Amino acid sequence: MEQYKQEFIEFMVDSKVLKFGEFTLKSGRKSPFFMNAGGYVTGSQLRKLGEYYAKAIHDNYGLDFDVLFGPAYKGIPLAVATTMAISELYGVDIRYCSNRKEEKDHGDTGILLGSKLQDGDRVVIIEDVTTSGKSIEETFPILKAQADVEIKGLIVSLNRMEKGKGEISALDEIKEKYGFDTNAIVSMADVVEHLYNKEYKGEIIIDDELKAAIDAYYAQYGTK
Repeated sequence: MEQYKQEFIEFMVDSKVLKFGEFTLKSGRKSPFFMNAGGYVTGSQLRKLGEYYAKAIHDNYGLDFDVLFGPAYKGIPLAVATTMAISELYGVDIRYCSNRKEEKDHGDTGILLGSKLQDGDRVVIIEDVTTSGKSIEETFPILKAQADVEIKGLIVSLNRMEKGKGEISALDEIKEKYGFDTNAIVSMADVVEHLYNKEYKGEIIIDDELKAAIDAYYAQYGTK
C-alpha cells in the first residue's frame, strides 16, 4: 500500500473522522465503523486532506482535466482544499466549482459557486463517502444542465465496500449507471490491513473482537 494511503488512514483516526464501535447508519444498518468528514475542522486538517485527495486524483485520473466539482455542502471545502493542494503539489491550476442548494437570483446569480462550467470541460467530482449514490443522482443532472461537460470520474475518501441498492457497491452502481470511473483514496480493506493487530500510538485499534465484528458486517452487507 502506498505511503500516503497509510498516512491517510492514520490521519482519519487521529482526526476522529473514522470511528469504531456500534453505529446505526441512515440506511438502518448497524455498523462497527463510521466515517464523518465533518470531523475535519481546522486549517491544518483541511490542508492535509486536500493533499491526500490530490495524490489520489493524480494516481487515478491524472491532472489532465479542467474542473473539480464538490457537491454542496460537504463537497465545497473538499473541492477548495484539493484544488489548492493540486496547485501546490503539482503546479497545475484546476478550477473549483460547487452547487448551491437553492438557485440565487441576484448578484452572483445561478446555482453554481466558483467557476462556471463550459462546453467541453472535463470534470472530476469529489465527495467524502458514498453509501447510496443519492448525491450523484442530484449532482449529475445539475452538471449536465449547465454545460456539455465530460465527467472523468468520482473520487471519495473511503470506499465502504458494502452493497448499495443491489448486490454491488454504491461506487460500482454509479459507474454502471452513469458510465464514469469511481475511486477512493482508501478502502475499508486497506484500513483493516493497516490497523489490524498493529499498535498505533500505544494501542491496537482493530483487535480480534473488532475484526470479527467487521467480518460479520461484511458477511451480511459486503459486496459479492
